[in-house]
Amino acid sequence: MALYQTAAGILEKLQRKEGAVKTLVYDSGFKNVRQLYALLIETLRYDPVLEEIISSSQMLRGPKKLPLNLAKVLVYDLLFGKGVQCGGRWKATIFANRARLQAELAKLKVKNKVSSNKELVTSLGGTVAGPTIPRYARVNTLKTSISDVVAYFKRQGYTYLGKARSIEELGKFWQQPGKKFIQDLHVPDLLVFPPDTDFHEDYLYTAGHLILQDKASCLPAMLLSPPVGSSVIDACAAPGNKTSQLAALIKNRGKVFAFDLDTKRLATMSTLLLRAGVTCHELANKDFLTVDPNDPKYQKVTHILVDPSCSGSGIPDHGRALGEEAEKTDRLKALSGFQQRAVSHALGFPSVQHVVYSTCSIYQQENEDVVKSILEQNPDFKLLNALTSWPIRGLSTFPDANYCLRASQSETLTTGFFVAAFQRRDKEDKLLVPTEAETDIPNSENVNEYLRSDETTDSIKKLQSEQKRKKELPLQDSDCLTKKTRKRKKRKICLS
Repeated sequence: MALYQTAAGILEKLQRKEGAVKTLVYDSGFKNVRQLYALLIETLRYDPVLEEIISSSQMLRGPKKLPLNLAKVLVYDLLFGKGVQCGGRWKATIFANRARLQAELAKLKVKNKVSSNKELVTSLGGTVAGPTIPRYARVNTLKTSISDVVAYFKRQGYTYLGKARSIEELGKFWQQPGKKFIQDLHVPDLLVFPPDTDFHEDYLYTAGHLILQDKASCLPAMLLSPPVGSSVIDACAAPGNKTSQLAALIKNRGKVFAFDLDTKRLATMSTLLLRAGVTCHELANKDFLTVDPNDPKYQKVTHILVDPSCSGSGIPDHGRALGEEAEKTDRLKALSGFQQRAVSHALGFPSVQHVVYSTCSIYQQENEDVVKSILEQNPDFKLLNALTSWPIRGLSTFPDANYCLRASQSETLTTGFFVAAFQRRDKEDKLLVPTEAETDIPNSENVNEYLRSDETTDSIKKLQSEQKRKKELPLQDSDCLTKKTRKRKKRKICLS
């Protein structure tokens, strides 16, 4: 029964966005990790089918009802796996409902006009193939180095293929038999292994020399890039992989303030950081939104990482969790509102210079729409053109949206992810950002009306005609204008 209880617990953690499947499996303490991982992957693959069958059978309405996630793993093994491999009352409950469950499976196939289990999975939005994401392992430079880790695996019989030259190479190197690994082309401290590589008993993992972390999850801290000795905030820190990465970047000097509301997650995080050799952190069981930016403790904070709660739609087989369209719309609206508040709060710290915002979501509402609103509300900050070698950029929903990064399983061999990097404008940048008092224009939507009005000066018309003669673009909202004020003084303004 321990197998099913552990699997059900991991499903709950996945729903709370507490980590990737493999990391949670390795951290579970379950002895047979291969068996546990296989059960979880298959249950996730069949998830839409299992939910439909369990709901239709009404097996959870009895007085001795099973928790939903426990029911999923048991029903999977009963109908699609090797049979329920446990005893006790839970097995009795499943077997008491076996005929009804099998009947609902048959009805579901007829309803969807399919004959095989695989066809049924795809008809309900599941996947027929397992994940093709390689196994990523970040070298913890607080305890070791890339060269030492490479040497270690060579002694273990692995072939080191050097640094990858393309994402395509990452997707192909492990398809040939043999033990081999390669260095990632984007994240310097990241090593890439075949997907089925098992680290749970390896010394480097158990001693904290290797951190099992998806490549996309490594991008936010890498792009934040706090200098050695700086003060950093990890706003939504658990389970702690990004916090340990931030500590490695500042070489355990300075300070990393880490906040999280979940006491259990924070306790798990404390254990992870201890194993990783992190000593510069200060954990707080606290909502980041309640942290006072003007507290003297945070006056030196220059870099903040904001990876708030999100839909988790970028995690393979997890995007279905939002359910019906109406529910999805309401939940995304609530999530995006919280995300905007979290980033805006981070930008309010007096000494902050850089803020990185990230989600494991594929939805525009949580990604580009949030960034657009943040920029409109915080004119003192701009987007950085992050990691220009990254192939997938933000959706073109506003100017400079391509400065953001997107990641996906099919295109970047990672979980679905989104990252945006904000930087405080310097004095020269601020001169180009207008205020209403400076422009006398309520908002940028009235620019055309303003230019057509009687108040438009001859100098503006002259500048427009000169631009046309030079075959330049017509005067737009973002073009600089010269305006004669009532005091007959000219000054340069920029309509944003």
